[in-house]
Amino acid sequence: MCTAAIKTIYPAPDPRLQPFAEHLTMIDQITEDIARLKNRLESCRDTRIQGIWKAQIALLAKSKRAELKALLAAIRKHPDLAARLDLIYSVAGCGLPTAVAVLVRMPEVGNITRGPAAALGGLAPYDDDSGNRAGARHIEGGRERLRRALYNAALAASSRWNPQLKALYARLIAAGKRHKCALVACARKLLVTINAVVARGTPWAAEVPQLAKLPAV
Repeated sequence: MCTAAIKTIYPAPDPRLQPFAEHLTMIDQITEDIARLKNRLESCRDTRIQGIWKAQIALLAKSKRAELKALLAAIRKHPDLAARLDLIYSVAGCGLPTAVAVLVRMPEVGNITRGPAAALGGLAPYDDDSGNRAGARHIEGGRERLRRALYNAALAASSRWNPQLKALYARLIAAGKRHKCALVACARKLLVTINAVVARGTPWAAEVPQLAKLPAV
């Protein structure tokens, strides 16, 4: 009866993405291993042990680069996936690892509206109200590894690479928002922008400054 009541039928996931997702998870786990070793290195005073940790970090970093290169080569064997990846990568502040994460972990990108996109990415704000109490809005749910990739991308994009995200971050901080809250908003804006670019099918382009639009005198 529950199945019969469902009105919206969604297409099945692209079977090509499943092995890519497992490969990407392995790359994420290598990244986590590197972070753990770096934490050990910070608290270690023994030079011999430091050398062991540094050697393992270098080895893992080399393995991570090789695996990312192999994953990209596998994706580019499919022209439609390669074209979608290039569209995602065209957005300023979205590096290649982040673009791969969005492509693989959010196959719905470009086929949904901004609200569901933010919810799937775990970046949609939800209220915490009860009766007369108005709680703080917070994010929850969604796809954890995708959210982590977008948050890390927003950290650099909002300070250097993406002029729209830089302006958004500055505006939120000026309005009294906390640093982390502003970064989450930037990550959500980044995902919404990527979704719009893929839906439109044309690469991202920064907005033309208002002064450039004025006629010459």
